[in-house]
Amino acid sequence: MSKFLIVGLGNPGSEYVHTRHNAGFDVVDAFVQKHGGAFRVDRLAEVAEVKWKGKMFICIKPTTYMNLSGKAFKYWMDKEKVPLENTLTVVDDLALPVDKIRIRPAGSDAGHNGLRDIQSLLGTDAYPKLRFGIGNNFPKGMQAEFVLGKWFPEEREIIQKKIEKCVEVIESIAAMGITRAMNDYNKQSFGK
Repeated sequence: MSKFLIVGLGNPGSEYVHTRHNAGFDVVDAFVQKHGGAFRVDRLAEVAEVKWKGKMFICIKPTTYMNLSGKAFKYWMDKEKVPLENTLTVVDDLALPVDKIRIRPAGSDAGHNGLRDIQSLLGTDAYPKLRFGIGNNFPKGMQAEFVLGKWFPEEREIIQKKIEKCVEVIESIAAMGITRAMNDYNKQSFGK
């Protein structure tokens, strides 16, 4: 049975629930919920196992806080013996508009602390990422507040659509590979 590690990036704690920075947690929650899984608290992460179409998905939400995400990623990848190309890291992205997602087999951390930590522990940036656009609609000097803030009311419908689409993306990557998923989803817009 082929195995996948799905890593949602975010911060633990009720004050971070459904913030832009926790988009990765929201996507992984939706995937696990759709497939009838449940999270348990385990080493460095909340972990859920989901079986779908003959594949096993180890889904994690690191409990290490964003800038130490690599510890949980590496621990579960090694423990479950998941090849690097069968991992998918779901991460918020300021450089992408709210109505976009971007799938990539590799690529820089683009200044994201969670990705930077994963990259430094793995010694490579060649691991698959699903970037969840959060836009950059904030005044100069207010980036941290924006990233750690909740979605604007007018964004919520798009965000819900995008979360559902990201669940499909995870299934698509597992079923047909990342290249096909990139072709199918990278150009889509999730605006109204």
